Amino acid sequence: MTTITVNGTPHAVAADPATPLLYWLRGDLALDGAKYGCGLGQCGSCTVIVEGRAVMSCVVPVGALDGKRVTTLEGLGTAAAPGPMQRAFIAEQAAQCGYCIPGMMMKAQALLDRQPDASDAEIRAALQTNLCRCGTHMRILRAVRRAADEMRGAAPVRVGDAR
Repeated sequence: MTTITVNGTPHAVAADPATPLLYWLRGDLALDGAKYGCGLGQCGSCTVIVEGRAVMSCVVPVGALDGKRVTTLEGLGTAAAPGPMQRAFIAEQAAQCGYCIPGMMMKAQALLDRQPDASDAEIRAALQTNLCRCGTHMRILRAVRRAADEMRGAAPVRVGDAR
């Protein structure tokens, strides 16, 4: 039996090993932060973090994750106590329709976890594969910068500050 640790809690997986991680997270664990977008691993709305790396959960089978640690949007914080990345996206009002935002946050979190001083170019490169059709790209970039500053203990970048 496959065991996957999600947001710090181990879970025995009873699903078919070919089941996409996204389906298992949403269906069996009722974690709906990761969104179903394209189903082809191309839009990024389903992004979660597996062993520190951002992955598109719609194309990763649960059978490939035995013993692995998965972090979902719910693992970053809650509505009552949002984490730094979530607070930054709220402060910068980075969501318009919001469908892509969980994937953007997870991709940015994985980047900042391994590279806390990521440059704008590195942030843009990391988020390049996640699609946002609403056009809030500049707010998303500011939110990631703000989260990076907060995680490093620096004063957050104010809205409108240029970098």
